[in-house]
Amino acid sequence: MKKVLIANRGEIAVRIARACRDYGVASVAVYADADIDALHVRQADEAYALDGQRPADSYLNIDKLLAVAARAGADAVHPGYGFLSERADFARAVLAAGLTWIGPNPDTIDALGDKVQARRIALKVGAPLVAGTEDPVKDAAEVLAFAERHGLPIAIKAAFGGGGRGLKVAWNLDEVSDLYASAVREAVTAFGRGECFVERFLDRPRHIEAQIIADRHGRVEVVGTRDCSLQRRNQKLIEEAPAPYLDDSLRQRIHDSARKICAEAGYVGAGTVEFLLSSDGTLSFLEVNTRLQVEHPVTEETSGIDLVIEQLRIADGLPLSFQGTPAPRGHSFEFRINAEDAGNGFLPTPGAIERFLAPSGPGVRLDSGVVEGSRVSANFDSMIAKLIVTGATREQAIRRARRALAEFTIEGVASVLPFHRAVMNHPDFTDDGTFAVHTRWIETDFAERIDIAPHAAISADDAVLRTFVEIDGKRHALGLPAGLLAGINLAGAAPLADAPAAAGALDERAVLTPVAGNLHAWVAEHGARVEAGQVIAVMEAMKMETSILAPCAGILTIAEQPGHYCDARACIGRID
Repeated sequence: MKKVLIANRGEIAVRIARACRDYGVASVAVYADADIDALHVRQADEAYALDGQRPADSYLNIDKLLAVAARAGADAVHPGYGFLSERADFARAVLAAGLTWIGPNPDTIDALGDKVQARRIALKVGAPLVAGTEDPVKDAAEVLAFAERHGLPIAIKAAFGGGGRGLKVAWNLDEVSDLYASAVREAVTAFGRGECFVERFLDRPRHIEAQIIADRHGRVEVVGTRDCSLQRRNQKLIEEAPAPYLDDSLRQRIHDSARKICAEAGYVGAGTVEFLLSSDGTLSFLEVNTRLQVEHPVTEETSGIDLVIEQLRIADGLPLSFQGTPAPRGHSFEFRINAEDAGNGFLPTPGAIERFLAPSGPGVRLDSGVVEGSRVSANFDSMIAKLIVTGATREQAIRRARRALAEFTIEGVASVLPFHRAVMNHPDFTDDGTFAVHTRWIETDFAERIDIAPHAAISADDAVLRTFVEIDGKRHALGLPAGLLAGINLAGAAPLADAPAAAGALDERAVLTPVAGNLHAWVAEHGARVEAGQVIAVMEAMKMETSILAPCAGILTIAEQPGHYCDARACIGRID
């Protein structure tokens, strides 16, 4: 390989660009309109526009990505995680274009990316499994039938995705239909396919995973384990390596199952085999993520292995640079730094980052996709950075994490930093030998009060528009008087001022958007009578669905149609 196209954005694109430089190959970034001045665009050797705002028009557009690869002269593609990273059709398109695909073979992605087929492979090699459907379900009636046969709770899961998107847990029969429809919508938005399957949901389990990596010479190695139990909306917030409080036999069972599943599937590259571990010791295979994980840095810190460099070596046909599972060298935590208001239901908060002061010192690593002045777009994932803290022991890592989180300052957008600080002082997570957290701990056990983040002040300076011109993969900044371009929609131009507050902000009967994003659908019809607290609409922001509730009872008047992009606190209707 000589030049790698990074088919992604944000912190993972920055991470891959740095690995390319360490490995001695050039890197090519791509960017949607909102990412025109993003950090990953600056870090790569070259950068090319995808001319689109939404994921479907940019990072999910295979034709555009391959056109950039041809234009830039790239000879390899790294998909990162999310977006097209687990799409076999993308891998095949890359290979058909004569490029090197930095990931598993397309047939392996098909076999393991199809969660139903992955269950069959796990059964074949003797991995532990809970009851689930043999094939994707056709409709909500099949989901209901499974729930009546096997009992509640059940998990409705995207068959061709991962990362918690397209995953809904039903606790009552009367919510099955709505949750199935929501899972399908999220799966289509995140992965381009809406098929879902169903399985028994283990209540209050830990989430344990094994990092594997395999070369093209038949070697499959387990690099280590991680615990990723601290989640909200099935999205991980804090991960650690190695997974704590596992006895040797259970850890070995996890290692053996992960290795056998991947060997059976003919796996090549980096991947993760995930399990659920219930409080009674029941272990169940969950899925295989056929890509690099968000939380890979904690494994890197505790194993001493650069997983992205290993991916590049494997793509070049080289053998793994190590042999056997390395003994852990200390303990590591990763904190996902999301632009979300933890005090307001973890709602995404897109906007401009006015202040970004990251911690440093012994044991501290930051993988960031932003800098001070960056803008967080509502069209993409809310994660802006990852704080990784390592110590010789779990106890030392906890103390260092407290120090690092106290040093971290982010202003302009809300962040989950207050939540992380509270968790690292909570006995359920930090007391030696206790570890009472589970995948629904935040919703069921975490009672600490997190203050709602203050809203950023609105700047009055809107006299200048910033934009860029692209010449042979290099960007050049332009500053233009706003008055000169009045009435012109200049793609990628970012005004220095935020939009004014919504006109209906003080109207108690106004239906306001809780977050900036796309109005996905109205659940209630125009003219219908609704009750206070009833779900009347659904928004899609940062790849997640957010319900809009009626502020009061009355007759609904709809003012905005589905597909419209709305700022936070925008008025989209009224209840009279």
